[in-house]
Amino acid sequence: MLDNLNILIAAPPITVDLVVNGILIGAIFALAAYGMALVWGVVKIINISQGEYVILGGYVTIVLTENGVHPLFGVPAAALVLGVLGWLIYRLVIHRIVDRDMFTSLLATYGIAILLQQLMNTAFGGEVRIADAGLGTRFLFGGIVAIAEIKIIAFALAAVLAGVLIWFLKRSRTGQAIRATAQNPRAARVVGIDTDRIYAATFALNTAICGAAGALVAMAYTIHPYIGLAYTIRSFMIVVVAGLGNLAGVIVAGLGLGAAENVAAFVLGTQYQLAFTFSLLVVVLVVRNWRLARRREYLK
Repeated sequence: MLDNLNILIAAPPITVDLVVNGILIGAIFALAAYGMALVWGVVKIINISQGEYVILGGYVTIVLTENGVHPLFGVPAAALVLGVLGWLIYRLVIHRIVDRDMFTSLLATYGIAILLQQLMNTAFGGEVRIADAGLGTRFLFGGIVAIAEIKIIAFALAAVLAGVLIWFLKRSRTGQAIRATAQNPRAARVVGIDTDRIYAATFALNTAICGAAGALVAMAYTIHPYIGLAYTIRSFMIVVVAGLGNLAGVIVAGLGLGAAENVAAFVLGTQYQLAFTFSLLVVVLVVRNWRLARRREYLK
């Protein structure tokens, strides 16, 4: 570990390589996290199956690639397929746990996560998969810094999707209804908003976002049926750090997490990358709880 840390200190271009590649991946983390923040803020449930929708979106892209379709077309396709699936899951399960206690929502969405894991393992197998976009690599600093072009494209697409989402929530009638429902569901019902329909649309929008993010993950990274929990943890941590309704905070936290993970994987070893992420979540929750405790003491 110390040897790797000394390498980073002695060779700044390597540090730049790790940080830049981490930021590019972090944009995808931020995209999935904003979907979780949307469901958490509007429907008031913590979706433990978030990561499984990301991975399922990746498999949609891989299936298209294996049938001769360029994986970039998997982004809208995965969004569409996962959006429909999300609406169906809301109608079958989620609408039954709206306004219930948090433990019920955690248990129900965890059950959905396990079901999706097993279905993906049965349908696609347990091996690591990737959707090859057939793009090259850009080299900087005399070849020391290498950035895959698909990561640059994934970053750009994630930024475009975030912009479209912002526009949708601010300008469209459905988006305005979603924001109104998030602020005060009872008042939204009074003015004639069908909150159940808005909850369904919000959950479907979240899974569509996850599908698009999963398509980008399949091209820029790797997937397998049991890696979804890592994306759920990342999304949860980003939302906790940024706060609900704070898109700028979600973006910054997502980019920062991507960079931190990449550097930690180099210093500690790739086998400890997920351990670092889980440990970081514990630290974030402890600090958050400590700050809330201090605020309560101050109010007293």
